Amino acid sequence: MSQSITLKHPTGILEGKIKLPASKSEANRALIIAALSGKESELHNLSEANDTQLLQRLLKSDAETIDAEDAGTVMRFLTAYYAVTGQQKVLTGTARMCQRPIKVLVEALQELGANIEYLGEEGYPPLRMKGFSGNGKNRLKVRSDISSQYISALLMVAPLLPEGLTLELEGKIGSRPYIEMTLSLMEHFGVSANFEGNTITVAHQQYKAASFHVESDWSASSYWYSLVALAKEADITLLGLREKSFQGDSAIVNIMYRLGVHTSFTEEGVKLTKKEHEKYLALDFADCPDLAQTIVALCAGLGITVEMTGLESLRIKETDRIQALQIEVLGMNSSLQEISPGVFRLEPGILTKEELSFRTYQDHRMAMAFAPLALLAPVEIQEPSVVRKSYPRYWEDLEKVGFEIKENE
Repeated sequence: MSQSITLKHPTGILEGKIKLPASKSEANRALIIAALSGKESELHNLSEANDTQLLQRLLKSDAETIDAEDAGTVMRFLTAYYAVTGQQKVLTGTARMCQRPIKVLVEALQELGANIEYLGEEGYPPLRMKGFSGNGKNRLKVRSDISSQYISALLMVAPLLPEGLTLELEGKIGSRPYIEMTLSLMEHFGVSANFEGNTITVAHQQYKAASFHVESDWSASSYWYSLVALAKEADITLLGLREKSFQGDSAIVNIMYRLGVHTSFTEEGVKLTKKEHEKYLALDFADCPDLAQTIVALCAGLGITVEMTGLESLRIKETDRIQALQIEVLGMNSSLQEISPGVFRLEPGILTKEELSFRTYQDHRMAMAFAPLALLAPVEIQEPSVVRKSYPRYWEDLEKVGFEIKENE
């Protein structure tokens, strides 16, 4: 795909059925748990996202050096997996991945008996995994306000520890639904845990082989909700989503109800139609930070003021997502400012440009969050191939509902 594409929609009317990619959050957890079980489990509807395909390959690899590329879950989950299974590996990633902190997880694993050393700057990949003694602690205190992936990584390996593991989570728990997803999947594969208050206890036990069908991705659905909110008319069905979901990003249903989209659950998935939207919102993204970019881009497009909290983890994602959003909304005459510690306000402006252009910062969610604005004016998306990380068919699916996409020279 070229360095940039331009999207436009001649009618602004959307109609169709879309098969969303499978959830990489569910798929990646299921892959790690199945590998830890040592048994053959049947995993159905695994995600076509690059992160999941990459994890599948790496789990089968005999190579000494393992490249997690730009995949945060792959880096964090494999760090715990290789540590507790005692494998001798060097674990690295892209230049950006080697700037993303991993010290909280590494120190926790070291306390549990893992021998891990940094090959570059302390606290960051690349890592050398040098075995596991298994005579460490069975109770840890872990900061819970940075990334839930650290906690999920520790929980998945906890049953293999000789005395199990008790985790005390310190501070406000970020992305709690992702921790609950991990525990639900562990239970599906035969491991029980107890989560009370800020303490999670997992006894030493064995995973069992099981069959598991991965749900469609609620994070990916958010871009379609945005499209419906911006469209003149819309009747979109998203296939494979469940009303009772493990995924925290199913919060999009209630958020988007306020932003002009009504959800009806059907046997196929969800049917999206338009309704009136509110003019001002206050939202907490602590449990669903991956939805923030979609909401910022949409509110700038609809002229809605929104105050947001729970964005702390966005600083350490594929890019500094807060900074990227602050820069890109300027092109829409909007501003995103931190008005008090941890509280951000989007003040929308009036769109005056005949064509909008957005940079993606090597971040798949930047591309997919801003693309729906092509329903308001032609939109140029730079580095469009970044969507391969989680939703490789995104541009093809937009063409199915009438978008014209031109590759630029």
